[in-house]
Amino acid sequence: MILRNISKVFFIALLVTGFSACNIETIDDPNNPSVGAITSNASLSEIQNLVTGIEGGMRLNMGQYFDGVGVIGRDFYRFSTSDPRFTSDLLGKGAAVLDNNTFYTTNPYSSRYRAIKNTNILLEAVDNSTALTTDQVRNATKGFANTIKAYQLLLVWVQQYDNGIRIDVSDPNNLGPFIGVGSPKDALRAIAMILDEGYSQLTNGGSEFPFSLTSGFAGFDTPATFAQVNRALLARVQVYNGNWDDAVAALGNSFFDLNGDLTTGAYHIFSTGGGDLLNPQWYPLNATGESRVAHPSFVTDADPNDNRLSKVTKRDDTEFQDGLESDYDFTVYATNGSPIPIIRNEELILIYAEAKIQKGDAASLDEAVTALNVIRNAAGVGNYSGGVNQSELIDEMLKQRRYSLYGEGHRWVDMRRYNRLGSLPIDRPDDDVWVRFPVPANEN
Repeated sequence: MILRNISKVFFIALLVTGFSACNIETIDDPNNPSVGAITSNASLSEIQNLVTGIEGGMRLNMGQYFDGVGVIGRDFYRFSTSDPRFTSDLLGKGAAVLDNNTFYTTNPYSSRYRAIKNTNILLEAVDNSTALTTDQVRNATKGFANTIKAYQLLLVWVQQYDNGIRIDVSDPNNLGPFIGVGSPKDALRAIAMILDEGYSQLTNGGSEFPFSLTSGFAGFDTPATFAQVNRALLARVQVYNGNWDDAVAALGNSFFDLNGDLTTGAYHIFSTGGGDLLNPQWYPLNATGESRVAHPSFVTDADPNDNRLSKVTKRDDTEFQDGLESDYDFTVYATNGSPIPIIRNEELILIYAEAKIQKGDAASLDEAVTALNVIRNAAGVGNYSGGVNQSELIDEMLKQRRYSLYGEGHRWVDMRRYNRLGSLPIDRPDDDVWVRFPVPANEN
């Protein structure tokens, strides 16, 4: 069982450019403090190292996560001469199916639960630490932990869907049941409850955290501002669950801003510093053998002059593999140190548009068009001029989500929740579009 192997703290005390901490006292062997010592009476240094490790651990195997959902969702192809499973299993070539005991299933799953394990250790440490001297700092720390825990569970849910997910994993020897088996909205409701708990804690968390966050949370590094990230994530959960009023309410307490910078948000950060991680979604232009190339339909389906086509770059030569081809590299990220969004304002504007479309009344549809026009004008394609009934605006909203959130792990989820997986392109006659990843073998 994967989760039972996570009985020790799993974090990286990253003392590199991207993951520097505040000036606090040193501790013995900061890379391997005992779990018992941390949970019984953690020092501020141990709290800081655990928080830093949670941030670092959140990034582990994210490349395999994005490749899995991105290839199945036909955002891009992942070509690899050393591993044909990217173009066989993930695309359902012939008789190929998704494997429950291989890297694209087990690695993202176990990494998300390792991060969740660390949040549970942090939650336990908060209750027993004499270094956290007020209810406010304890609330602030718990609010951070619960927000990250919910986010990691949501990524598990994206891949597992109606397989259900384990919510209660605080005791690796007594794991809770799978929630949402056959009814994925049940798991989303459980995730929303964790976010709500975290939000309550953050709003009672005083003016500052007792630890430092990385630059990935610049502008959201106090309990009050981190609470805005919490509500942004809740808005995503609520649209996934079809709770449109709740999504709009969450946006009202997030950093959602129709007139704001579309890039404002929280990010995973990467760097070339020693011991740090590189952005796993970056490849150099015109790479061969190991490459990530745009699905051709991303270019052919785009509106003229859409500046979001800058997320792909014309190759010098067509890249071929396994009966597939593309003339465009996937270049969402400019360098191997570029950050990857956790959630940002552009997505929140699209969530607002979707919720208003689903409300369906004339005033709400007008508000949705206003929001979609913010996105369209930022992309250089001008105001929307198509039909304005609910069905037509859903089509438009999904198109804008496709181009604005390209390569960020959303299209497969969007097409699944609107029952449109059958409209994703089939590149070879016997290819398949999968609904979910299998339950990892060690969980069965």
